[in-house]
Amino acid sequence: MAEWLPDLVLFEDYDGQWPPYLDAIYTFFEQDFVRNKPVYQGKRLGLKRYPEYEGKSATFWHMTSTGNEEDERIPDFRRCERIRWPKPVIENDQEPELKIWAEPKGKNQRIHIWYEDEGYLVVLDDRGEYILPWTAFYVEHEHQRTKYIKRWKRYTGQ
Repeated sequence: MAEWLPDLVLFEDYDGQWPPYLDAIYTFFEQDFVRNKPVYQGKRLGLKRYPEYEGKSATFWHMTSTGNEEDERIPDFRRCERIRWPKPVIENDQEPELKIWAEPKGKNQRIHIWYEDEGYLVVLDDRGEYILPWTAFYVEHEHQRTKYIKRWKRYTGQ
């Protein structure tokens, strides 16, 4: 693991209790994305706030849970453990171990920052005037990792 990545935030360090764990991971998210917004290639990132759930932004839920329906998302502990990773991945985009590419998404571009060695992907939505952190997640299965390598090669001509 790169020295610029913080340690994981483990559920068992909170005695396996969801409420204090949720509070802790939200505090880290708030510190990294609300109080001290990350910068990607000179652009400060905004935040996708809506739909909010339990007073927390949509971006937070996309970085800590999984599911297609906003109001039915379930916690993803691999995402939660890595809540401190999105900001350093975004801000260390010059690191050689990161694979970066953009894919068209409607009139916008989705920037993918793939830390292959750690199986971790951060997705940003480039809206031209500003960038939104969209999601970040751990890619568990080898076939999924292979898919992201193929996409990186396709969009970068590697």
